[in-house]
Amino acid sequence: MSQRRVVVVGAGVIGAACAHYLADAGWSVTIIDRDRFGAACSHGNCGFVCPSHVLPLAAPGAIGEALAAMLRRNSPLAIRPRLDWSLWSWLLAFARRCNRRDMLAAGRAMQPLLTESLREYRRLMESGELEAQWRERGLLFVYQSHREWEAYAKTDQLLRESFQEPAERLDGEAVVEFEPALRSGLAGGWYYREDAHLQPDALMASWRRSLERRGVVVKEHCEFIAVRTESGRATAIETSLGDLEADAFVVAAGALTRRLSAALGCRLPIEAGKGYSLTMPRPEVCPQTPLIFPETRVAVTPFPSSFRLGSTMEFAGFDESLSERRLQLLRDGAAPFLRELPDSADAERWYGWRPMTPDGLPIIDRSPLCANVLLAVGHNMLGVSMAPATGRLVREMLDEQPPSIDPRPYSARRF
Repeated sequence: MSQRRVVVVGAGVIGAACAHYLADAGWSVTIIDRDRFGAACSHGNCGFVCPSHVLPLAAPGAIGEALAAMLRRNSPLAIRPRLDWSLWSWLLAFARRCNRRDMLAAGRAMQPLLTESLREYRRLMESGELEAQWRERGLLFVYQSHREWEAYAKTDQLLRESFQEPAERLDGEAVVEFEPALRSGLAGGWYYREDAHLQPDALMASWRRSLERRGVVVKEHCEFIAVRTESGRATAIETSLGDLEADAFVVAAGALTRRLSAALGCRLPIEAGKGYSLTMPRPEVCPQTPLIFPETRVAVTPFPSSFRLGSTMEFAGFDESLSERRLQLLRDGAAPFLRELPDSADAERWYGWRPMTPDGLPIIDRSPLCANVLLAVGHNMLGVSMAPATGRLVREMLDEQPPSIDPRPYSARRF
């Protein structure tokens, strides 16, 4: 019997994970991307693998917080007003889900992808299949305001009781003793011991080497154009480098998937949430633990030879400009917390379009147009955190095996 062929559209972390598990199952895999392998959001993110991030952005109070933030000139959240019905439709759908019931339902659906991915990463790193500067040093949320620090206790209680994700509470003295790179005088922190982190570019370089050793073909600068169908099944995709025939197709094109909605036969409410990062040499006094400063929405990741500040959220469509003002927000948001902040004159300046869905859940489902086209998109800000479990689920669905995770919450038809 001839080997089954699959084409994966999108060479980010989700596409790489899908290609990995499909190749392991004996598929002949080709992976294509309009840019380079491992570019876009899979390059400049903060590298968190964080089961603690089990709650979606759509939560009670999120609309009020967003409106208040938008009134501030230097807010980490920005929505560029424009005549775009899809954006306003997305925002309305998001607003409808900002209640406790929908938040908990989304959290219960997110948790298996997060916890299973952490287990898979551990297995892949321990086996030597991947190398990514893997570290299991947890994740520390740090607060300036005593009121905000104390207010987080309610979230901690919810995560403990509903998701078995407890944090360790550290007061001002204890948080600086735990992480000496922090300034004195802070209110305190909440520490998630089970979280981990990796270096995204190292992960993607290692994953490419692993895939090519397995015989996976990588085609860069190869843009998806259309799907050719026959009797309700896809037979080939048209690309800028010619047609590619296969038995099955996986679309893992991140935020750009929305542009493919018509070709895929379904409405995909995915908005590009533009994030930024600065990557600099490590300061002399460098954090050992990844950090998040919730009050300024800035994240800090220490890598072995560099140091990254990341975050902000800008809904500006597929804008390709690099805003120095928003990059400066990262420095401004980190400065009150860190004893030392390196010079960013020679920093790597980066942005990426996060694939945001209104409910915070990814879409992992067959296309309504063709049963042999599978979608693996819309992972919001958790693509790295959810990639291995997503890739394994995609393989199980294409092989028609019992799924290790219930795929029903990720249906494309829920919209």
